[in-house]
Amino acid sequence: MEYEIPDFLLAAPEIVLLTMVCVILIVDLFLSDAHRVWTYALSQLSLIGTAVLVFVMGGEDVAYTFNGMFVDDPMADVLKIAVCLTVAVMLAYSRAYIAARDMYRGEFFVLSLFATLGMMVMISANHFLVLYLGLELLSLSLYAMVALPRDSGNSTEAAMKYFVLGALASGMLLYGMSMIYGATGSLEVTEVAQRIFDGDAIPAILIFGLVFVVAGIGFKLGAVPFHMWVPDVYHGAPTAVTLLIGTAPKLAAFAFIMRLLVEALGMQQLLVEWQQMLVLLAVASLAIGNITAIAQTNLKRMLAYSTISHMGFLLLGILSGTLEGFGAAMYYTVIYVLMALGTFGMILLLSRQGFEAENLEDFKGLNQRDPWYAFIMMLLMFSMAGIPPTMGFWAKLFVLQAVLSVGYVWLAVVAVLFSLIGAFYYLRVVKLMYFDAPTDAAPIDPRADIRALMSANGLAVLVFGLAPGSLLAICERAIQLSL
Repeated sequence: MEYEIPDFLLAAPEIVLLTMVCVILIVDLFLSDAHRVWTYALSQLSLIGTAVLVFVMGGEDVAYTFNGMFVDDPMADVLKIAVCLTVAVMLAYSRAYIAARDMYRGEFFVLSLFATLGMMVMISANHFLVLYLGLELLSLSLYAMVALPRDSGNSTEAAMKYFVLGALASGMLLYGMSMIYGATGSLEVTEVAQRIFDGDAIPAILIFGLVFVVAGIGFKLGAVPFHMWVPDVYHGAPTAVTLLIGTAPKLAAFAFIMRLLVEALGMQQLLVEWQQMLVLLAVASLAIGNITAIAQTNLKRMLAYSTISHMGFLLLGILSGTLEGFGAAMYYTVIYVLMALGTFGMILLLSRQGFEAENLEDFKGLNQRDPWYAFIMMLLMFSMAGIPPTMGFWAKLFVLQAVLSVGYVWLAVVAVLFSLIGAFYYLRVVKLMYFDAPTDAAPIDPRADIRALMSANGLAVLVFGLAPGSLLAICERAIQLSL
């Protein structure tokens, strides 16, 4: 077999990020707590630099390297830039929070960067083993981050649940991949697709493997019935870590679905099979997520069930099986991450040393304490609920159009009904902020840069809602050029 010399330039962003992680690890050894700002600054520099590098090197071509195991295409470029910027914003929002809880250490920043590297590897994987390696690098980093407050029983319990259930899901995913390998004789995404198209795969084993793969994907997304870890991990993890878990990995999970289900197993004879599975996952996620969220008094648990329902909408876009549907699903994922960043960022903003602003009653009377932050939170809640003119409305509309275009009228009706149910618990937060008396009179006084970042985050929800076409066009073009 002829050996191909890899084009390392295609993987330059990942190589640069890994190099910077090693540099930060060494530099942090020689820094005292008083000078840890350098670790933070280097981490931000690494993320912004990687995003710029991806942008500069990005093009409209699809290129493969490392013997076809790594792919660089427009979809990967857009998602990698979004991941890097999301983690950068997460670190900015979390800075005061982790400093007040003795987590402002090198471990937090290094694990965040390793998780980012894992996501980038997942996004550009063109081989089942590379997909799995990226997934495990991300997962192991997140397990450790959840358990960072070693004296917290809640965090330790959440980390154990996450680790055990994550290991179970990884096992199912590996088993499914091994069955697909047995059916097709290949682990490379494009080669698997070609052999299925040529009729060289063993149908029974292929379907068997597909079931396990969909189950593994369902767990990583937090879709029902594989959602049992989501509320406990969101609640038990430090809010800064919950912010990371609830945002950037969703972008990587979207790429994971695209590489596995659409590119490898998207042939017509298999499309119907996984469409039916995704219909069940989507309907169950919309139902359980929206109905259970109503009963929650803890905002982080409410947002956990909200995430489950949003993942149901993401699956609706995927199961349409069309380029427009994939573009709508990618748009929905990016929009959801932007909304979740702002919402969890607001919880971090209101938290202080010895106090976690994670209960609904902590948001009572926010308008009296700070009208601007109450307005930003209102925009975020309206967008989560899908109320115009915010971008959440367009995200849901584009997904529903994709579902209707393939004849799933009943599915679109079900999605709309559960969205109406979901609007209740989002609007309840708005009611508490504007119509209830405050229970906490402590001043909200973040640094000017965080105030500006939070304002930009909240206003982006409105701006993209008033002009949704540009971002949707980027997502649809990335999908069309990549598939």
